[in-house]
Amino acid sequence: MALKLYDLCGRDERLRFSPYCWRVRMALAHKGLEFTTVAWRFLDKKALEFADYDKVPVLCDGEQVVTDSFEIMRYLDKAYPESPVLGEGVSYQRALLFKYVVERSVNPALFRIIAMDLFAAIHPGDQAYFRETREARFGCTLEEFHQPEQGKQKLQQALAPVRDLLRESAFLDGDAPSGCDYLLFGSMMWAHVVSSQAVVEPGDPVDEWFKRMLGVHDGAASTALTVREI
Repeated sequence: MALKLYDLCGRDERLRFSPYCWRVRMALAHKGLEFTTVAWRFLDKKALEFADYDKVPVLCDGEQVVTDSFEIMRYLDKAYPESPVLGEGVSYQRALLFKYVVERSVNPALFRIIAMDLFAAIHPGDQAYFRETREARFGCTLEEFHQPEQGKQKLQQALAPVRDLLRESAFLDGDAPSGCDYLLFGSMMWAHVVSSQAVVEPGDPVDEWFKRMLGVHDGAASTALTVREI
């Protein structure tokens, strides 16, 4: 039975920007699995009642419903063991550690850079909800939180170990991309889709890696609609 992924969309239904959904999309492409997507918006909570969950990604594999991006990647390794994404044992633990690095260091820095671009990319019907929930989380307005230069400095620091590794390796996981690459790529794709500004300098090892990532798996991410095309 076909795999179905509930995927966050923006003001254009084709605009798919969730960093967590992109992790899963790349993991599916890595395994060569065909899937369809269902465009989902922040306020469309009823659409996910069947999953007992209120956000995406949600993956449906026949009768099996899996939530949370990392758990979906884990599920895919168990259900479709060929071409592991996270692996087991030491490999899994290292991927889990990198997940926390991305979510606690990279994502906050990126959000500082793209906050208002992201707000503009969201469907108008979701903007009030997005503003209310994020401003409550941050304790300030989105406009105050949006500090691109500060965000770029923090991102530069957060990506320093990644940059050093990419000077020696084409991908974070070696000669070919895998779980750690998809964890970071999802976040970088978030910025790429919703913002026209560069979050790293051209020629930076991370920038070169991102370009390589756009081309992997027959260019699975290269044709994604961005705000530059709307």
